[in-house]
Amino acid sequence: MAIHYQCRHCGTKVGTLTHACNSETLGLDRLSDEERLHMIHYRNDGDIEIKTICEDCQESLERYPDYHGLDHIIQ
Repeated sequence: MAIHYQCRHCGTKVGTLTHACNSETLGLDRLSDEERLHMIHYRNDGDIEIKTICEDCQESLERYPDYHGLDHIIQ
């Protein structure tokens, strides 16, 4: 089982963890139920995909705060 981090705005692969980690180590236990629903997706192959924000999209959000209301800022 691997954990894949992917940008929720542009789809860029941010990174992958292949060693065993628990939710407390990753900080997932600090998320609300709603945040978990939006950020964590379980794949059919047993891997986990976590939606995050890449550095480029984070920089765009800081530069253009109006983008916060959009699901995808890069078309």
